Amino acid sequence: MINTSDILQTVRMIADEKLDIRTITMGISLYSCADPDPERMAAKIYDRITKQAENLVKTGEALEREYGIPIVNKRISVTPVSLISAASGDPLRAALAMDAAARETGVNFIGGYTALVQKGMTASDRKLIDSLPEALSRTERVCASVNVASTRAGIDMDAVRLCGTAVKAIAEATKDTDASGCMKLVIFSNAVEDNPFMAGAFHGPGEGDCCINVGISGPGVVKRALELEARDAPFDQVAETIKRTAFKITRVGQLIAKEASARLGVPFGIVDLSLAPTPAMGDSVAHILEEMGLEVCGCAGTTAALALLNDAVKKGGIMASGHVGGLSGAFIPVSEDIGMINAAASGALSIEKLEAMTCVCSVGLDMIAVPGDTSASTIAAIIADEAAIGMINGKTTAVRLIPAPGKNVGDEVEFGGLFGRAPVMRVSPYSAERFIARGGRIPAPLQSLRN
Repeated sequence: MINTSDILQTVRMIADEKLDIRTITMGISLYSCADPDPERMAAKIYDRITKQAENLVKTGEALEREYGIPIVNKRISVTPVSLISAASGDPLRAALAMDAAARETGVNFIGGYTALVQKGMTASDRKLIDSLPEALSRTERVCASVNVASTRAGIDMDAVRLCGTAVKAIAEATKDTDASGCMKLVIFSNAVEDNPFMAGAFHGPGEGDCCINVGISGPGVVKRALELEARDAPFDQVAETIKRTAFKITRVGQLIAKEASARLGVPFGIVDLSLAPTPAMGDSVAHILEEMGLEVCGCAGTTAALALLNDAVKKGGIMASGHVGGLSGAFIPVSEDIGMINAAASGALSIEKLEAMTCVCSVGLDMIAVPGDTSASTIAAIIADEAAIGMINGKTTAVRLIPAPGKNVGDEVEFGGLFGRAPVMRVSPYSAERFIARGGRIPAPLQSLRN
């Protein structure tokens, strides 16, 4: 039952606490676009996307006006391109077609320039990974991802090595914009098939023909609730407050998802309840942790506070909708969170501490700027470390690193908009080159044998 108090509280969340729908993402299957002729494949991809998503942006804007709820991004995710381009052998043509379709439909980003290589690589997968520097430097809205590990398969270290090399090459190809191409590539362990958030969104092989997934946010709402209802209270009360708040936020997301689904004539997929921050003051996950009593995000106690937050968000969200999916938890992207930016700039937050935090939160080492001279093998080793956390713990983890050309520790990289800005963080000066050069596959852990 909706009452006046609930309505007024939601209005306050939107007006004062930066509650928003971060994204409406339409997932589109491209299986019908596979073709041995690259030009025909590209034409099919463009036609399929533009026809299916022609009303996506218009519908999102109409919902914003009618409900008064900001919808920050309208996005598209597609079937992993390495599967679609296998017949033609030309993934780059697919990327260019995706970018053209994204411009035509007016969406902010399109994800799915993806390879799933957790247990090995096909020739098509290798071509896609090799093409990443050109694809991400020649397109404006295309986002890419590579899944290099899973709990069931282990870690494909050959793919990890290629991804480390690709990140360096993308940074070089987009050096005039501070390696901005690297912001559009995520390297995953245990990637999920229904994630609406970029840069890692793709429409998984197990998904249907088309669906609507909604990603919501609201760190400011959670922080304000703690200020009003749980200041200096025991952690039991903190958790209950976060759960109740997450429930209300998820209800808003489900409303928008169902309305968008009905108007577009596309099945409702999932609501992803992820506390996705922005660089704006009052929209920070780090500030939620500090509201729990930490002097600054990154100090002792940060991992425990984040574990409580992530768990309570999931518990509250799952009670509000029968279709919670995606990643659903707390994101900790450094450049996109003003609290994380300040903590990293002050030295309170290190990559090592962020790695520990990724054991208990959604995703992983996200939007982190590192010195431009960081080697490909060091980047690959960081990817391997994060993949191992995901593999052993049976959770999704990811890496989105930006080796900023010409920048060193203490410098700052400015991306603008939702991408924010990032202080260049220190990485270990010691080499992992021999480790990465071994190649092969790190076997799946014992917990993979669950049948």
